Amino acid sequence: MKTQPDRAVIGLISDTHGLLRPSVHGALSGVSLILHAGDVGGQEILDELGLIAPVHAVFGNTDPQGDPSLRDSIELEAGGLSIHVSHGHELGSPTPARLFDAYPQDIIVYGHTHRQGVVAAGGRLVVNPGAAGQKRFSLMPSVARLVIADGKAEVEIVTLD
Repeated sequence: MKTQPDRAVIGLISDTHGLLRPSVHGALSGVSLILHAGDVGGQEILDELGLIAPVHAVFGNTDPQGDPSLRDSIELEAGGLSIHVSHGHELGSPTPARLFDAYPQDIIVYGHTHRQGVVAAGGRLVVNPGAAGQKRFSLMPSVARLVIADGKAEVEIVTLD
């Protein structure tokens, strides 16, 4: 990662469903890594995101199984904190409480519900960056910026045009 050992800036994105809005480039500018929480919608999405920063992505319930560029889950460490990424559909209807119970990491990133949000409990975070693709329901498309510094994480949800 191209960061100081005690600081990391990571882009979080999910549910692109084959559409990458041009505003994603500005929203994720300067991140050192992008984590895609599934329902990618094709290799061209990962290729385009790769122009911003290296990308790691997981399968969503609409992604074809067997795609070698997608994993079931991602576990990594950044800025001294552990991170888990999965789509969330593996839990049925994912909620922050169910995610906290299922995964022990400091930061848990998921998608699936298309509802952006950040929930903190016990020094841990559950983050859904929202759906970055087609506008669905009455929700605005969004991504998130995760900043980890001095062992603490902050998340900013960024609404897309």
